[in-house]
Amino acid sequence: MTLTRRGLISTALGAAALGTTGALAETAAVSNNTSSFRMQDWRDHFDSLGKGVIVADTISRALHFWDATDGSHRIFPTSVPISDELTKRGYTEIVRKKVGPSWTPTPSQMERYPDWKPIGPGPENPLGTHAMYLGWPAYIIHGTHDTRKIGRRSSDGCIGLYNENIAQLFDLCPIGTQVRVL
Repeated sequence: MTLTRRGLISTALGAAALGTTGALAETAAVSNNTSSFRMQDWRDHFDSLGKGVIVADTISRALHFWDATDGSHRIFPTSVPISDELTKRGYTEIVRKKVGPSWTPTPSQMERYPDWKPIGPGPENPLGTHAMYLGWPAYIIHGTHDTRKIGRRSSDGCIGLYNENIAQLFDLCPIGTQVRVL
């Protein structure tokens, strides 16, 4: 008998539902694909909610948002910088917001890819439908039309979200929302 991953999981779930414990059920409990996801608490990073708080966790590839008006917490999957060298960590804030942003290559991108040109709003724009500019030059929390990037190391320094998620976050975050990138 050949067990597929799906068959193994189904068998283990069935065994668990029946309350049996056997070698097969114990094997399924061992995870070879553990997530690096970590819950965050804004109080671990900021003294107060102020206008709102974002914690962008580059390890778990998740953006946490706490709303200052009602204290609610939302979490969004993200893309993160390709390497630690491109990752700016620390505290900043949202200083500007733009619906339908234009994209311009950074100087370091122009060194690596001299044929890259600015791209206006639209489906070819790597910033997606909305952008929230941080206090650090060239660092942005933005959407993406390329949904394959979410959950991966795929950016040159920015934090990317699905367009639907950045639109939601954009409406919740006023200028001055505190940001910490871990």
